[in-house]
Amino acid sequence: MDGYFTSRLHHQLRSSVRDFAEREVRPRIPEMEAARSVHHELSRLIAEQGWLGATIGHEYGGMAAGHLAKTIIIEELSRVSGAMGAMVQASQLGTAKIVHFGSDEQRKTWLPAIAAGACLPTIAVTEPGSGGHVLGMTASAVRDGDDYVLNGSKVFVGNSHVGDLHGVVVRTGPGSKGLTAFLVESDRPGFRTGPQQQAMGLHGFSFGELIFENCRVPAANRLGDEGEGLAVAYSSSVLYGRANLTAVSLGIHQAIMEETTQFATERHRYGNPLHELPTVKLKLGQMQSRLMTARLTAYHAVHLLDQGVSCDAELMNAKLVNVESALDSGRNAMEVHAAAGLFTDRPIERYLRDAHHIFAPAGTSDIQLLRLAEVALGTAKGSWSERLSDLVRREPAHA
Repeated sequence: MDGYFTSRLHHQLRSSVRDFAEREVRPRIPEMEAARSVHHELSRLIAEQGWLGATIGHEYGGMAAGHLAKTIIIEELSRVSGAMGAMVQASQLGTAKIVHFGSDEQRKTWLPAIAAGACLPTIAVTEPGSGGHVLGMTASAVRDGDDYVLNGSKVFVGNSHVGDLHGVVVRTGPGSKGLTAFLVESDRPGFRTGPQQQAMGLHGFSFGELIFENCRVPAANRLGDEGEGLAVAYSSSVLYGRANLTAVSLGIHQAIMEETTQFATERHRYGNPLHELPTVKLKLGQMQSRLMTARLTAYHAVHLLDQGVSCDAELMNAKLVNVESALDSGRNAMEVHAAAGLFTDRPIERYLRDAHHIFAPAGTSDIQLLRLAEVALGTAKGSWSERLSDLVRREPAHA
């Protein structure tokens, strides 16, 4: 794919991120695995590299490097730590809503801070009682003079316990036109986070609960008009969520491949390297094939997104292929490692745990398949990628 999707600048970016990840992230992994909680210091250090500004325009201090560059950043961090790749992908997801739906004042206020790493943004949509059913949400915002008063809670929010600015979609009226998005600073009275629960994987990353109890937010913090919350939620998930989580899966997949080939080379059976066994060699071939296909689907989808053409189906497929491929290769890797893979002195069990975390967000594999079936049947409902690319062309200041 060199020279087809990626340029010299992409290669330089990959080298820079990989060097940082090996130098600053890998030594902290034992600490994160032992603590099993969010790593504030490392999250801030990564943000300060400027990578959260990959899709933010130069006029706001961003890299203006595009979605493929964003994918490479997340991929390379995830190759070392799925948790830190997830941290960056969640921040990028939080950035999208301001880039595409923020007012001029909101962009001027927040995008430079995000690009500089001084602000970690999130997006909060999911609720305990509704899950992925966005229209089932009950968290509310009621207009009171120049403010809105928010009540309710959100769960599974990426960067919940390290975020500075939460993009929250709540109900302001009935039906699909009754959802509205707001920017809520983490130090606002009436806002708090729930206890951080320990999870199976992604140790060092937080994806917890946000609680709003009569949290008063200025009307100036509203993203777009009342009733545009559904567009904020769906577009963020379709365009950024699926692409970003694809990148996390791809990075973990690469790590699985590298660790397994190293193990199969170093470990000997019957006087030869383990990979000389036909059954092992076949598994390595399957894993390599999956990885190549997964990377192709990922880069192709975000390349189209950078070109501003319709690519919702390609983004769905990229998430589907990358998540399922990483899980399949993770299982193959455990089969190659056998009992050795069950101990924490080798990272393969961490990679497999982390890979499972990418399955549900932005739609499970079943959801992607249902949406792709609609594409095949000609019943798909519009194209978010085309719609937002039109928005960018009309308003250059959106980055």
